[in-house]
Amino acid sequence: MRLATGAKASRILGVGSFQPERIVTNDELSQKMDTTDEWIRERVGIAERRFAGPDELLVDMAVMAGSKALANSGLSPSDVDTVILANCTMPTQIPNGAAQVADRIGIKAAGAFDLNAACAGFCYALGTASDLVRSGSARRVLVIGAEKLTDWVNPVDRGNAIIFADGAGAAVVGPSEEAGIGPVVWGSAGDMVDMIGMTEDRHIFQEGQSVFRWATTRIAPIALQALEAAGLQPSDVDVLIPHQANLRIIESIAKKLRAKGAREDMVVADDIVKSGNTSSASIPMAMDHMREAGRIKPGDVALLVGFGAGLSYAGQVVICP
Repeated sequence: MRLATGAKASRILGVGSFQPERIVTNDELSQKMDTTDEWIRERVGIAERRFAGPDELLVDMAVMAGSKALANSGLSPSDVDTVILANCTMPTQIPNGAAQVADRIGIKAAGAFDLNAACAGFCYALGTASDLVRSGSARRVLVIGAEKLTDWVNPVDRGNAIIFADGAGAAVVGPSEEAGIGPVVWGSAGDMVDMIGMTEDRHIFQEGQSVFRWATTRIAPIALQALEAAGLQPSDVDVLIPHQANLRIIESIAKKLRAKGAREDMVVADDIVKSGNTSSASIPMAMDHMREAGRIKPGDVALLVGFGAGLSYAGQVVICP
């Protein structure tokens, strides 16, 4: 039996993102439920978020983010042969979103599949894409995280409606002579299944305090494992991009990493403030926004870590494109 021969290593070639135009402030939400701007900022650190309109579909946002990532990479659709769409909010399981995205972008006869690890989805998909390129199963992979969470959240549920939002982020993964994507460190905590899920009437829920305690305790050690797997130290990290779940969780992770030797000048993603929690879209979207703002530069060492879905987690080190 013949085996495919893959690339020596893989790297991110380009990134892109998309958000709906509609900005929803905390003051607007306070008109629909018992909350205030001050309460939301203090609890989760969010000032505003983006909501998609009724006619803006998850696939639409994924196409926009994926097209921008391709343009940023300098590649054309014909250069890509695989599409992975990380999401947990497609309106139907079949047909999958990835094949629709590939067709609309112009990536013909692509290997295409959806991946659901919710807020850890992008890191799961990125690890999968890297392995596909290194094994020879794919040449270049378009990895997209996209969510339309407003389809699945009770709009007057104060515990969740203030957090979740819509958007998409994407990255193109291709071959490299030097390692640009480190080994993925992933796992699950099935005992947390009751903490995040979906009700019978198709609304997302989460036990915020339990998830907060888990994340502030467990995520920093997972991030350190990803560094160890890549043969790096906390002091090597230029940029920390955790899932944008809650600003307090992000600050806790950064503090714990600095206690282990991460630099004080390590840049920490805070896209949550303006974008809310976009689940699988949050990490690539934050990376693209930081790139556009000049907060990160090509060659920076970035530590990614995602967590969610009751509970799956994953992280890896990447070199910023």
